[in-house]
Amino acid sequence: MKNQKSEIYFLVILLLGIFVLAFFIFKPFIYALILAIVFATIFGPVHKKILTITKEKKGLSAILATALILIIVIVPLSFLSVQIFHETTQFYSSLIDNGGAVDISRKINDSLQGFTRFYPAPVEFSVDINQYLKEGLNWLIQNIGPLFTNVAKIIVDIFIFLIALYYLFKDGHKLRETIVTLSPLQDKYDETIFNKIAMAINSVIRGSLGVAVAQGILTAVGFFIFGVPNPFLWGTVAAVASLVPGIGTTLVLLPAILYLYFNGEIVSAIGFLVWGVFAVGLVDNFLGPKIAEKGMKIHPFLILLSILGGISFFGPIGFLLGPLVLSMLFVLLEIYSIISSKCEC
Repeated sequence: MKNQKSEIYFLVILLLGIFVLAFFIFKPFIYALILAIVFATIFGPVHKKILTITKEKKGLSAILATALILIIVIVPLSFLSVQIFHETTQFYSSLIDNGGAVDISRKINDSLQGFTRFYPAPVEFSVDINQYLKEGLNWLIQNIGPLFTNVAKIIVDIFIFLIALYYLFKDGHKLRETIVTLSPLQDKYDETIFNKIAMAINSVIRGSLGVAVAQGILTAVGFFIFGVPNPFLWGTVAAVASLVPGIGTTLVLLPAILYLYFNGEIVSAIGFLVWGVFAVGLVDNFLGPKIAEKGMKIHPFLILLSILGGISFFGPIGFLLGPLVLSMLFVLLEIYSIISSKCEC
């Protein structure tokens, strides 16, 4: 009996040591692997349809599904990232070199002082937009910039991501069966965890982030139509701002409308206001509730905090990983409550 316990203890220590060693070996590629799991989950239904079309040819179906993700997600996202970085650095340089926001700040301050015609009390208020924009853009560059400092690493990560995605499509069911077999939990709990995590991933990505991306795209289109500079940059900011409960894209749309108004473009300002209310605002009112009916329901404020915290902890990829970690926390808490309620110990 003592020998058996010694063997078990030795094996556990050995497993822990090998696990730690394996973690450090895979650590450089951990983000690529996690993203591969996320995309394999989201595009699982698409892969199943391709599998049916190819008559259950797993290798061919995995290649086609991976190529589809490369075409419709990776390539546009890479272009968007480069464009955002370019617009951010260009805008930041214009503020530093030319004082790009000085005129706007002066016009806003003059307008605020103009309220004294209707309100006799003195208005002691000053807006230094230039300083606020410099600080905000400086933070954005510091967080996005590292993505572009090592092109070789980015290429390797994309390569690892695509290879992992291919094998997840091809052999993902085998990996799932292996995990279920090794897990000390009952198989029904393992299956529940897998199903809940898949539901959480779909709920977060297709739900809150899907609506945010849609509003960001429509905001960028509005910026482009009505001639507001840097549409890709502010469309991305609007996508993040849309997660702020109660205010949302107004944080981006209102300054843009004021920008047009104070530059004398009254018609464009009115047009952009209409665009913001009917094109951007109604997406959240109509598309959001329909998506929210499916999957997990997580408060938008918690999702916002998870995105900001995820970006701070993981870097730019935290925009995805933060909400996913939060959703997985709720999943595991739910599973724990189920198991603990049935525990007779």
